[in-house]
Order: sequence, then structure tokens, then C-alpha cells
Amino acid sequence: MAEDEHQIELKFRIYDGTDIAHNTYSSSTTIGTLKKKLIAEWPQGKTITPKLVRDLKLIHAGKFLKSNKTLADSNIIFSDIPGSFVTMHVVVQPPVSKQKTEKNHEDKQKTNSCACTIL
Repeated sequence: MAEDEHQIELKFRIYDGTDIAHNTYSSSTTIGTLKKKLIAEWPQGKTITPKLVRDLKLIHAGKFLKSNKTLADSNIIFSDIPGSFVTMHVVVQPPVSKQKTEKNHEDKQKTNSCACTIL
């Protein structure tokens, strides 16, 4: 581990208040890696379950974290206080199906069509 690399204790809170994946992570860990770990450790029997990394959004300090950034790049605060940890909120947002978006696009075209006649 590099000298400038810190360890940070994180836990992740899902939609029903359950905390998962409570562990210590390196500051060089990417958000995408954390999302993969969350999918692997997702509790069984939940009504909402992510299937892909892109289904998950991580929120810290009111901001969505980008998958290609590291914890250090995302300005996660590293605390030296023993027993302290950072809680990140996890939002499951499955992608909208293509069929629904095509239908919505067709509906928009119908409602936005103009019937003006210039004489």
C-alpha cells in the first residue's frame, strides 16, 4: 500500500434501512468495484434487487458518485477517529426498458405535432 493511500471504513445503507458490506476499503478503490461488491453481498429476499452495476447509484454527501472514480477522487472524508465510519446510501435504479422509451417517444411525437396551415 502506498504511503498516501488511506483506509476508510464504509457501510452502505439500502432502501429499507439495512446496512450491508460494512468493511474497510482502500482510498484507491473505485466506486465501480464497490458496486460489484454490493451486488455480490446483496441480501436475499429483498423485493428490489440490482442485477447490474449500472442499476446501482451510490450517494455520499448529497452527490451521486461516478463508477470510474476512486474513493479519494470522490472526496470521501478519511477520519482518524477510532470506530468511525462513513455511511453511503444505495439507490437501485434499473434501466428503463427500451420498449417503454420507444412508446413514450411516439406519444411525444403525437402530442407535439403541429397542425398549423400558412396561407
